[in-house]
Amino acid sequence: MARLKTHDEALRLKLINRAAATVFDRGTAALSLRRLAADVKTSTTAVYSLFGNKAGLLDSLYREAARLFVARLATVDSSDDPAADVIRLGKAYREYALANPHLYAIMFADRTVDYEPTPERRNEVGETIQPLVDAVVRGQAAGQFKDGSPDVIALSCWGAAHGLVSLELSGNEPPGLDIGDAYEATLRAVVSGWRRG
Repeated sequence: MARLKTHDEALRLKLINRAAATVFDRGTAALSLRRLAADVKTSTTAVYSLFGNKAGLLDSLYREAARLFVARLATVDSSDDPAADVIRLGKAYREYALANPHLYAIMFADRTVDYEPTPERRNEVGETIQPLVDAVVRGQAAGQFKDGSPDVIALSCWGAAHGLVSLELSGNEPPGLDIGDAYEATLRAVVSGWRRG
């Protein structure tokens, strides 16, 4: 009697990382489950067993990207200086994106044109801003930030981070300028704009 082959977490992550790299480099149209299996030296049966189909793989890819992003942001501990925490969260955002450009692009770039994330997946990505909102709320309670919607303040910081990271990852920064040099200064300027008097 043949033993059933089990497909473990290590194989699942290997397939997700390879699929993410393919989508990042060439888009979802280039993602073939048969080719993915060959690249990772496993069977197509393993891919189908773990993900069901291409849509299931893309859904898992999206979820894993969000999970790892949340885990990276969670390494930023809250301090008694919420404004500094906002800066540190912005730095963690960039560090994640630069270390995982293929996963970052799954969440925030238009690389998955034939995949529509479920509302649940969109919510998971949308909730990644929550540590920043929480830092702003603490900053308002401590008198560091102006009154107003903490969501708006957090979104402006998030947008500045996202814009610079997107320019950096796409290689579209203006000639002669280094986003790395400007990144923290930009975050500080945005935070400064929301500080009280």
